[in-house]
Amino acid sequence: MAAPSWYSSRNQKERTRRALVAAARELLARGITPTVEQAAVEAAISRTTAYRYFPNQRRLVAAAHPEIEHRTLLPDDAPADPAERLDLVLAEHVRILLDWEPQLRASLRLSLEPGHAAPVLRRGRAIGWIADALAPLQHTRPEIDVQRLAVAVRSATGIEAFIWLVDVAGLSREDAAAQLRWNGRAVLRAALDGHPPPR
Repeated sequence: MAAPSWYSSRNQKERTRRALVAAARELLARGITPTVEQAAVEAAISRTTAYRYFPNQRRLVAAAHPEIEHRTLLPDDAPADPAERLDLVLAEHVRILLDWEPQLRASLRLSLEPGHAAPVLRRGRAIGWIADALAPLQHTRPEIDVQRLAVAVRSATGIEAFIWLVDVAGLSREDAAAQLRWNGRAVLRAALDGHPPPR
């Protein structure tokens, strides 16, 4: 029995969108921040069709941004110690950063362009992962604002810090990744030693 025409049309639309996103990711991996036209050529799709899916470059790059929907980066058997939990999360967070570096760089670059109200970078996902790692502190150290601490850790461990370490400080990507993990642990140690981030 043949699928109804609306079903085939919907599948074709989804395939076209996926092809454009895949093309954008491939171009980003080559160091190119793609325009809609470039993604259309890469995907062998007409420019007119591509613009129906992505009316501008920002929408295209946002779609190519890594989609990681996990609410936690911790394993099922995560330890109770906040420092161990944070190290597990930072290890996975840094791996994601390294795997998706071209896309994250492009998203950050477009987010910094003047005249655009909506940022390309999605906000809050990494903060949620870090807050999840630090959650036991709510019971063991109630004087520490876990959400504020998660923000402080994220500020020292994200793509922005990574880019500075590689492009300005001249570290290798591996050394920059190790530095990010050290940064996160140092922020947590300071809070545990009685020097939490300012409210």
